[in-house]
Amino acid sequence: MAKIILTVDDSASARQLIAFTLEEAGFKTIQAEDGEQALQILSQNKIDAIITDLNMPKIDGIELIKKVRSLNDYKFTPIIMLTTESQEEKKAQGKAAGATGWIVKPFKPEQLIAVIYKVVG
Repeated sequence: MAKIILTVDDSASARQLIAFTLEEAGFKTIQAEDGEQALQILSQNKIDAIITDLNMPKIDGIELIKKVRSLNDYKFTPIIMLTTESQEEKKAQGKAAGATGWIVKPFKPEQLIAVIYKVVG
């Protein structure tokens, strides 16, 4: 059965590009446009990994990671930050919140696939 990846980004074009890349590699995706919607999806589905942007309305990526890590079912689920932010301070905040990895946009499709294979098998 295909692993299910939740993609969270307020940019529709970014979500589509990420979903296309993952689905081409055999993964199933569910898309959310912000952290609030992502949390609703997590409560209704079994997700194998999460890819989230940092800068989003309502709940940003760092807050989303903190909230996901507080959920028993998702304490150890891989969470990849996929964002334009590359400052060490932001990366440290992501790591402290519980991010598994960090990829800077624009990304290479093969890089994203390699990271996802590494964290979900």
